[in-house]
Amino acid sequence: MSKNDHPLGQQPVEKTVISLLEGLATTRAIRRYTSEPIPEAHLRDMLFSATRAPSGSNRQPFRFLVLTDGEKAVQAKALIAQAAQDIWTEKERSDGYGEGSGSNPDSPKSRMARTMRNYVGNFSDVPALILPCMIRYRDPDPMEGASIYPAVQNLLLAARGLGYGGVITGFHRPVETELKKLLAIPDDVFVACTLTLGKPEGSHGPVRRRPLEEFVFTDSWASSAPWAVDPPGTRFTSAGPPKAQNKNEEA
Repeated sequence: MSKNDHPLGQQPVEKTVISLLEGLATTRAIRRYTSEPIPEAHLRDMLFSATRAPSGSNRQPFRFLVLTDGEKAVQAKALIAQAAQDIWTEKERSDGYGEGSGSNPDSPKSRMARTMRNYVGNFSDVPALILPCMIRYRDPDPMEGASIYPAVQNLLLAARGLGYGGVITGFHRPVETELKKLLAIPDDVFVACTLTLGKPEGSHGPVRRRPLEEFVFTDSWASSAPWAVDPPGTRFTSAGPPKAQNKNEEA
């Protein structure tokens, strides 16, 4: 069957009931999935949405390797799963997840540790693992992510609209050489991240962030815009970037 004859070529993208702004405000990082596979029609719709993203000069250098249940997919998932487990084990130790508030099983720190242990422990069983890649046409540059990461966010938003969830990681990095060899990814292709997808075991919902006034300035740095106020019902988080240490502490 040629691609032009595939039944999905006659099937439009599914209409969703979630508004764009609601999707933007409620697309959580989903790390727990049911075992339910993702139908090809929904994979098509998500990847179609991803490829509608902007890119520099509209060169569209993004490519997506979709891994579900094939032989190479199983090997790739296992390869990254081991790297994920090693990375999280070291981070949990070095960042003191079992200390301070981490010793309280009900604290956000403890809940995050449990979630991450579950996530990396079941990484090899995720319904879909997607490797967003970018074909490099010039030397690596800090701005090159602008031609791949908007497509990744489009994919996550489309997943949200269709009832799925996912999360971005960099767990592939320690095994990137082996991964490229296994999947025949050319050396000049940048593997931007990993993206796991599936039906959430939990649910999406309003994400928590710091107050809008901390993010939006006008006229000068750190001068909050007077209109940068959060809408009613907004929930906040105490999380934020690491605080800079003073020179005495660094010494």
